[in-house]
Amino acid sequence: MTPITPYHYLVLSAALFMLGVIGVMTRRNIIIIFMSIELMLNAVNINLAAFSQQLHNAVGQVFAIFVVAVAAAEAAIGLGIILAFYRNKETLNIDEMNILRW
Repeated sequence: MTPITPYHYLVLSAALFMLGVIGVMTRRNIIIIFMSIELMLNAVNINLAAFSQQLHNAVGQVFAIFVVAVAAAEAAIGLGIILAFYRNKETLNIDEMNILRW
């Protein structure tokens, strides 16, 4: 049995990030787009933790905690905005959400 190396974490992170990018680019539902953004942020956190472990430095793990905090704030504010849009337009389709345009 081979040990798990940082390369394995990088491959996992790249796969998760690409799934997130594909979700953002192809979906029209705003909830799925936010879930894809969270998936991309978690892929970045995997990279930060892997490099932190490889370099024997805790800075990457501390930075990952900050990324988690920012992601939580983004999710809370984003869901509040989504609920406000849904109450006005009664849809979650991003093509029909043009209330912030001039």
